[in-house]
Amino acid sequence: MDMLIADRRYGFINGVVRQALHRPRMDRVTLTDRIDDIVTHKWLGLPIFFAMMYVMFRLVIDVSAPFLDWTDAVITGPVARWFASLLDLLAAPAWIHSLVVEAVIGGVGGVLVFIPGLLILYFFLALLEDSGYMSRAAFVMDRFMRVVGLHGKSFIPMILGFGRAVPAVYATRTIPSRRDRVLTALLIPLMSCSARLPVYVVFGLAFFGSHAGTVIWAMYALGILVAMLAGMVFTRTILKPDVTSAFVLELPPYRAPAFKSVLIHMWENTREFVRKAGTTILYASLVMWVLLNLPRGVTEQRDSYFGKVSGWIAPVFAPLGFGEWQTSGALVSGFMAKEIVVSTMSQIYIGAEEVGFAEQETTFAGDLNEIGVGFVNAALDSGKILLSILPGVDLVDEEAASQDTVLSRILREHFTPLSAVAMLIFVLLYVPCVATLGAIKHEFGASWAVTSAVYQTVVAWLAAFLVYQGGLLLGLG
Repeated sequence: MDMLIADRRYGFINGVVRQALHRPRMDRVTLTDRIDDIVTHKWLGLPIFFAMMYVMFRLVIDVSAPFLDWTDAVITGPVARWFASLLDLLAAPAWIHSLVVEAVIGGVGGVLVFIPGLLILYFFLALLEDSGYMSRAAFVMDRFMRVVGLHGKSFIPMILGFGRAVPAVYATRTIPSRRDRVLTALLIPLMSCSARLPVYVVFGLAFFGSHAGTVIWAMYALGILVAMLAGMVFTRTILKPDVTSAFVLELPPYRAPAFKSVLIHMWENTREFVRKAGTTILYASLVMWVLLNLPRGVTEQRDSYFGKVSGWIAPVFAPLGFGEWQTSGALVSGFMAKEIVVSTMSQIYIGAEEVGFAEQETTFAGDLNEIGVGFVNAALDSGKILLSILPGVDLVDEEAASQDTVLSRILREHFTPLSAVAMLIFVLLYVPCVATLGAIKHEFGASWAVTSAVYQTVVAWLAAFLVYQGGLLLGLG
């Protein structure tokens, strides 16, 4: 009797639903389904992911190269002359001139040069995120994350690490297992955050020219590979896996990114970079200037406090191919923030070159004209580079394809291509910045922050050593 009553009730309900509910006709296979059949394919998914990363970084470097050159020319030209003229007007003493030229122009300006590249990078990352592809990337990586005892959900914070590492560490809170959260946080700093991009760009342009985009993509891919290997080691030693949970992820339908949303995302991330340049990097540049000019009366930077301390550390890096005191000092200062590596090198090398900014006789109107004409030329060159992507189109002349910065030109006197590669690998892998270590300490305790700093520095030294010494044995030096 109960079964009969239940059948009658469900029959009545179904009848009401059929009469009251009108379902629109829907295709059984949507456009999103067709795209997902390709981009989330078992074998094609990963190559497509890396191919998209490759195209993105090639575009970031190739399209931004003319603007990098323009920004560099503006900062070391008109902006430097304006500062020099203002200081002359105020009858500022020589040490103030030195402070402004070397610390502000050389240090902070040397980092601000890379804003065009960061704008384009954040633009493409926002496009991928708003289109719905980033969720697919986590799904595609799930099989490979299982190898290290994690799942695709851990790859989402790691993708965020391509932008900034600190919010990526805090994003691990969405992972249920504490063991998985800790392991993910230890792997996030191996993702190339935007702070490392200026280092990659300046060395890429200096030594690899038109192949700089490929080299930078290789650094990002190498970071993922080393993260997988490090995860396997941790999984088999101090972070043995718990019961592996199922990975459930809602894949949103593909949609055209909202242009306003993309611009907001791009601006917010770039604004954070500029804010850091105006605070952390400025303070570090001022401290660096003081250390480079003490004790009083020092004439050679090598004899300054900074030069002496860097000289003591330099032998540690000699087997890696960059044993000069300037490089060791820049790497140590990069512990505060990775952008400071470029800032310190700019301060030392460009300051040491004693570029005569103020001696160039131009008017304010002439400077504005120089800035405007330079911007138009940079935009035209970038447009030609973008159009040259099309098959059969080649609008790029040799000069536009070989843009680099003042620092890039100077670095060619102090590095070889092999030592430059070793340097890039070391910067990719060595100790996270103070802010990232602080986030790890806040989330998981001081012991895990120390573990992160120690293991990454050891891995970075060994990797750079193997690359440089192996290259010498193969006759690539």
